[in-house]
Amino acid sequence: MNYLKLLSIKLLMLLPVISFSQNLEKAIKENTGKRIDTLVHFKTDSPYNYMPVTIISGKEKGPVFTIVAGIHGFEYPPISAVQELIKEIDPNNLKGTLVVIPIANVGSFYKRTPFVNPLDNKNLNNAFPGSKSGTITEQIANYITKEIIPNSDVFLDVHAGDANEDLLPFVCYYNNTSEEKNTELSAKLSEISGINHIVSYPYTITKTEPAKYAFKQASQNGKTALSIEAGKLGNVQTESVHLIKKAVYNMLNYMDIYAKGTTPTKNPSAVYLKNQEYVKAEFSGVFHSNLKSGDYIKKEDKIGFISDEFGTVLNEIKAPATGVVLYKIGTPPVNKGETVFCIGF
Repeated sequence: MNYLKLLSIKLLMLLPVISFSQNLEKAIKENTGKRIDTLVHFKTDSPYNYMPVTIISGKEKGPVFTIVAGIHGFEYPPISAVQELIKEIDPNNLKGTLVVIPIANVGSFYKRTPFVNPLDNKNLNNAFPGSKSGTITEQIANYITKEIIPNSDVFLDVHAGDANEDLLPFVCYYNNTSEEKNTELSAKLSEISGINHIVSYPYTITKTEPAKYAFKQASQNGKTALSIEAGKLGNVQTESVHLIKKAVYNMLNYMDIYAKGTTPTKNPSAVYLKNQEYVKAEFSGVFHSNLKSGDYIKKEDKIGFISDEFGTVLNEIKAPATGVVLYKIGTPPVNKGETVFCIGF
């Protein structure tokens, strides 16, 4: 018996297990002043057939604030930040409930696979609303859609730059004009997060179209939804972990759920980015660029090139817009159609 399977069995013996929907809503709404750690299991034979969920209930009623990390299991700073948060938060000082998913994509995490779950080779952040009878990735998306999001008032999805992504920290939300109050709160929480760059994405889908992305699903379902991006290149940067934790504490403080430190205020130097341009690779090959995330570029600047395996230049890449590099490929391999730059402005 391998170590991970043995660990899973031990956890099952120690933790109360909530079935696919049984008692979850009850556990969230009870004001017990306690923390519950549990494993939600899915229908697959893999040892990675579960998702950890922590519910921290305050003794007083208040909002339900959900934090999800590890949608992509190779994005480590959010996972590390959440691990610290659930140990630090005292239920006795909590007003309301925290629902925390420390690692949504356990298969990706333990197998160290960027973007996709190795059990079905699907990207969880492209699978919402999911399917109860689908593959493991679709089941996870369905559980979050059907059980977690409906019981949440605020849904925070925390990401980082994956194994090949150089990323500038930013906080983001969808400009969902059909949910004006929720969008206003998403914007306010972004402003008081303490993160310098604030990105608003256009919201163009109907109520019935697949949302694909986790916090877009929450927005579609009428919740206050936003996301943090902090960390890069598949490593744990201490400053990224601290940035995520500070942002979460600021949001909880603002909503009168949990007070820690000083009262958060709007960042006067925040940079607002309401538009994005995505540069796609025209060839598979070797990507070259001297730029890094956070660099300012002007339209038509030469920002990189792609060569073949022998070093012959296949094409030069020019900036389609003036703005800041939100994220870019940070490693040489590139495949045709992949995003090599995201420019915010």
